[in-house]
Amino acid sequence: MTHGYLKIMCGALCATGIGAYAADYPTKPIHYIVPFAPGGPTDIMSRAIAEKIGAAWGQQVVVDNRGGAGGNIGAEVVAKSAPDGYTVMIGHVGTHAINVSLYPKVNFDPVSDFAPISLIATLPFVLIVNPGVPAKSVQELLALARAKPGALNFASAGSGGPTHLAGELLKSSAHIDIVHVPYKGNAAALTELVGGQVQMMFSNFLTAMPHVRTGRLRALAVSTAKRSRQALELPTVAESGVPGYDVRPWYGILGPAGMPATLVAKWNREVTRVIALPEMNDRFVNQGIDLEASTPEAFASLIKAEVPRWRKIVRDSGARAD
Repeated sequence: MTHGYLKIMCGALCATGIGAYAADYPTKPIHYIVPFAPGGPTDIMSRAIAEKIGAAWGQQVVVDNRGGAGGNIGAEVVAKSAPDGYTVMIGHVGTHAINVSLYPKVNFDPVSDFAPISLIATLPFVLIVNPGVPAKSVQELLALARAKPGALNFASAGSGGPTHLAGELLKSSAHIDIVHVPYKGNAAALTELVGGQVQMMFSNFLTAMPHVRTGRLRALAVSTAKRSRQALELPTVAESGVPGYDVRPWYGILGPAGMPATLVAKWNREVTRVIALPEMNDRFVNQGIDLEASTPEAFASLIKAEVPRWRKIVRDSGARAD
C-alpha cells in the first residue's frame, strides 16, 4: 500500500473529526514551508501572506525555509506531513511540474501527494538582449538566429530551471539554433549578458528592467500568452511570430494529500482575501509579480496539465538538474 494511498485514507477517516473543529482552527502555530533559501520571490511572498493570515487567525504562521534540490526537499517534508492543516507550503512550477522530469529521483508525486489550495501569483519573464545584438524585435532576433545558426548564446539562471527551459521552448518552437550557457543564478547570468559574453536570456522583470531602463539591455517581449501589466508596451513572444508560446512561472499554496475539504476551503478563502488587498497588489506588481488567486479545483487542474507539458519540454531539451 503506497504512502499516498495511506494519506488519502487517513484524510478520509479523519475528515469528520477535523471538520468538527475546523471552525476553531487554528489552535496552534502553522508551519508554512518555503522550499528555497530566504530572500527570493517565494520567500518574500510567503512572509507577506503568512503575516496577514496569522494576524487574521490569531495564530502564528511560521515561515520555515527548507531549501535544496530545486525545492524537492521542502516539498517532500510537506508531502509526508500529517494532513491536519498545520503544515502547508508554497510550491511553484519547478517543484510541482518540472522537477519530476528533471531529477532522476523525486520522493513525492506532485499531483497525488498534495492538496492544492490556491494559485497565488505568476511571474512573467521578459526576453532581453545585449544592445550589441542587432535586433529590435523578436522577429529580427529570429531572423538573425536563422541567418547564423549556433552563433547566438542564451544565458540562464541554471540548467533545467524555468529560465533555461523558456529558452529551449523558444528554440524548438521557432526552429532556431541557439546555444545554452547556464550560470549559477540569475544575477550572474545578467552580469554576463550586460557585459556581452552572452547575447540573450529570459529573466524576471524585477532584476531585468533596471538594466533595460538604463539602456544596458534591450527588452523585446514577454513570455506569457497575454501582455504583462508591468510593461504593456512590450508584445508577447506569441504575438511576435511564435504562435502558442507561453511560459508563465506560477506559485501556489498546497497542503498534504488528505487535508480535509473544510480546511482547504478555509485556507482558500483567506488566501484569496489577502492577495486581493490593495497594499499587497501595489507591493508585488512593483516587483514584477502578478498576484492571482484560484479555486482549489482550478489549481489542481493547472498542476495536472503542467506536468506533462513540462515533461515534453525537458525531454526535448535534454535538460538535467545541476
